[in-house]
Amino acid sequence: MGDFFKSFRFKVLLCLCALIVGITIYTVTKGGYASGSSSFFGEFFAPLQKLSSALSEKVSSGLDSIVNADRYYRENQKLKEELGRCYNQLIDYDNIKRENEEFRKMLELKEKYPDYVFSSPCSIIARTTNDPYGAFTIDKGSDDGIAPNDPVVTSIGLVGICSEVSPRNSRVRTIFSPETPVGVMCVRTKDTGVLQGSYELAEKGLCRMSYIDKNSDMKVGDLVVTSGNSGIFPIDQLVGTVEEVEMEESGLSKYAVIRPVVAPGETVNVFVITSFNGQGEGYE
Repeated sequence: MGDFFKSFRFKVLLCLCALIVGITIYTVTKGGYASGSSSFFGEFFAPLQKLSSALSEKVSSGLDSIVNADRYYRENQKLKEELGRCYNQLIDYDNIKRENEEFRKMLELKEKYPDYVFSSPCSIIARTTNDPYGAFTIDKGSDDGIAPNDPVVTSIGLVGICSEVSPRNSRVRTIFSPETPVGVMCVRTKDTGVLQGSYELAEKGLCRMSYIDKNSDMKVGDLVVTSGNSGIFPIDQLVGTVEEVEMEESGLSKYAVIRPVVAPGETVNVFVITSFNGQGEGYE
């Protein structure tokens, strides 16, 4: 140990310590400023002063992080909890806003169709990915008064029917399916027919209206609504618009290509009509 104090390394270390102490004393007493002969000293050691200050700040910051780590952790946890509450409030607000909007739409439909009895607004909770006709599942079922074959609509128009019903959920088969024939009528000409889907048309978002009188004057752009003659769907629910009118190969009747006003893939909320005048009456 005595050899170390006599060594060149110790002398260099001692000089560096003395230099740092001198810089510190100079910084404190002069505030970083000097005049006359001492100005040269200040300018010469300015880089070392900056380095010393930077090291001091980093050391202070590091010590603060270590000493107050527990307090910072608690504060961080409180901030996370507060942020979580804010997110939940936003979600609740959005849900309430959406529900109010759906109830508003339902009231408008109720005013337009006073004989309708609706379930509560339904949300789509799952889509049948392997179904080319856009079938989906809603979050309401028999506990909400829904039964098989109840029609499903939006504020715009007809979507389909409830094909399977459980106490809390229902599966909806859309009008794009060939298993969902719908009696329809052209608003302008009063021509009637049967709307059915097919795989080829469903890919294009279209349906086919068959059994139209061969002398019909139906044109592109005409509106098509439900005729109500089946007892399954109520009368005057908007279905879609005419895209094309052609004569059948037999020459005995015409058919029309219809674009439904509701695209199931873009639908988020629907309403189920659980009762209406004429339900269960008529023929398909």
